[in-house]
Amino acid sequence: MKQEDVNPNHAPTKYSRTPLLLAARSGHEGVMKPLLQREDVNPDQTDTEYGRTPLLFAAEGGHEGVVRVLLERNDVNPNQPDTEYGQTPLLLAAGRGHEGW
Repeated sequence: MKQEDVNPNHAPTKYSRTPLLLAARSGHEGVMKPLLQREDVNPDQTDTEYGRTPLLFAAEGGHEGVVRVLLERNDVNPNQPDTEYGQTPLLLAAGRGHEGW
């Protein structure tokens, strides 16, 4: 199977979490980089549980490398709040005591 044959937007989880969302949430920068090279991947895709983007998940988890990779892109909104509480990536990171970025 070639990389082009894989649907990176397939979201088999209950809350429509794509591979990119799951990689960001877990801090898997090495998984995210090839996904972000694809034109058919939305780096600001939200889940359906909290309306969180990959950046929100990475910031909440303190995954600095993932946050940096996402913030280098022009198509990632660093101020996108979640839909549950209106929390931004910076607010989530600060609330968890992550101060590296």
